[in-house]
Amino acid sequence: MATTTMNHQHSQPTSRSQVRILIVEDHVLFAESLDLALSVEGYDVRRVDVPDDGASTGALLTTLLRLRPRIVLLDLDLGGFGDGARLIAPLAKAGANVVVVTASADRGRWGEALRHGARATLSKSQPLNDILATVRRINAGLPVMTHEQREELLKVWHEQRKETQGIQERFTQLTSREAQVLGHLMLGHTVHDIAVASVVSEATVRTQVKAILAKLHVSSQLAAVGLAHQIGWRSPSL
Repeated sequence: MATTTMNHQHSQPTSRSQVRILIVEDHVLFAESLDLALSVEGYDVRRVDVPDDGASTGALLTTLLRLRPRIVLLDLDLGGFGDGARLIAPLAKAGANVVVVTASADRGRWGEALRHGARATLSKSQPLNDILATVRRINAGLPVMTHEQREELLKVWHEQRKETQGIQERFTQLTSREAQVLGHLMLGHTVHDIAVASVVSEATVRTQVKAILAKLHVSSQLAAVGLAHQIGWRSPSL
C-alpha cells in the first residue's frame, strides 16, 4: 500500500499540491478551520465523514487508505464512532503520517497514540499555526517531537496502563453476585431496590456492598461506581 510519497523517511519536501492531507474530525467548525487554513497553504485537503457507528472501523479505514494520504489529522474522540486511536496503527503501517489533534488533556492517551504510531500529538487549544507548522515539518522530512517529549508521554501511558491493570485485578475478585450488585449500583439503584429485585433482605445487600468496597479498596458506593466507569467495567450479570 505504501508508496514513495507515503514514506516517513523521505528527506526532500514535496510540492504542497501533491501532499494529500485527510482530516478525520467530527467537530464541523474545527474541521472547516483546518481545511481552510491548509487549503490556503496549497495542500490537497480532504475531509472524511466519520460514521456514527463504532462497528464501521473497517469501512472507514478502507476509505482513508484508498485516498492514499501523506498526512492524517486525527481526533481521538469521534462522537458515536468512539475512540479514533484504533485507526492510528493501520494508517501508520500503510505509511501515513498520523498527527493527533485532540481536546483531551489526558497525557496517557497522548502516549498511547504515539505508541500506536502517531508522529505527534497536539492539543486543539494550541494555536492553529502550531498544527500548520507540524504539517510543514513533516512535509520537509523533519522531526516533529523531541525524543524527550515522546519518552515522557510514553512513560505516562505506561504508568496509567499499569494502574488500570491493578484496578482490573481488583474487579476479578468480585463474586458473580457482588458483580451483579455493583451493576445495579451503576444503574443508580438503591440498596432497597436491589433487595426487592433480588428477593433478599436489605441487610444481605448491605453485606454484599461492604464486601465490594473492601475488594475494590474504596470507602463509598459512589467511589466504587466511579472506579468501574474509570476502567470501563460492566457487570457480566446484567
